[in-house]
Amino acid sequence: MAHIYHFAILFLFCFISPSLSTPRKLTALVQEQPLVLKYHNGVLLKGNVTVNLVWYGKFTPIQRSIIVDFIHSLNTNRDPQPSASSWWKTTEKYHGGSSNLVVRAQLLRENYPLGKSLKTSHLKALAKKLTVITPASSITVVLTAKDVAVDGFCMSRCGTHGSPLPGRGSARGTYVWIGNSETQCPGQCAWPFHQPIYGPQTPPLVAPNGDVGVDGMIINLATLLANTVTNPFNNGYFQGPATAPLEAVSACTGIFGSGSYPGYPGSVLVDKVSGASYNAHGANGRKYLLPAMWDPQTSTCKTLV
Repeated sequence: MAHIYHFAILFLFCFISPSLSTPRKLTALVQEQPLVLKYHNGVLLKGNVTVNLVWYGKFTPIQRSIIVDFIHSLNTNRDPQPSASSWWKTTEKYHGGSSNLVVRAQLLRENYPLGKSLKTSHLKALAKKLTVITPASSITVVLTAKDVAVDGFCMSRCGTHGSPLPGRGSARGTYVWIGNSETQCPGQCAWPFHQPIYGPQTPPLVAPNGDVGVDGMIINLATLLANTVTNPFNNGYFQGPATAPLEAVSACTGIFGSGSYPGYPGSVLVDKVSGASYNAHGANGRKYLLPAMWDPQTSTCKTLV
């Protein structure tokens, strides 16, 4: 069962009746449950993990480099702090040690061979083309361009991860799909770089790489890569039902900096020249905005700033 990543903004309203005629002691009506992602004793993707990329539709060379640079950024110690690699380092706290992502093969499908309206079966078919090369300890990332509609895109999901090959066990490999939401649903899948569909209409943040769609893809890619290495086959780390789990980063949706609350991403860094918001330095001088990740040592959503 593929895991669906929902990028939703949730709001909680509490009402207290003003017509209380006698003093009474107010107690918490709802006790917040601790956020604990249980380990279900399954295989995780640890050690060297091959990352293959399938570009479906038209992406500019700059757009592709932003995403490839981000993946390279996850396993380097040369970038200034806070860095994408220090964010990724939290995955080491999950059972089994580090996950070293290595980009290997890239496949361009700029002529839309399956059309511009895809189903999950199409995504798996695209992923299979590269998964069969390195099925074990691999992630094939399928990226769809801004003019490609995907079943469920925007309505219920901004991306997903699962296994593209039939059968059981780690030999099936894994895949991730994310779509460019620049023109389809930026308020849902590229927030906070676009005003949200619902809730407070606060001014959007300036995208650190100047591309709302691709910078939104980075947020979703970061989420799904972390979710994949820590719960690749439905028996890793998650909370709730395996069919709709809260995973390493999806358990911390909407949190990017300290002091965040629903509708407000939190306090992040701002580039003095461009005014762009970010919280992580990356390869080749790039900057990224990365979501909080659940820390197994503290059982909290950990942010970089």
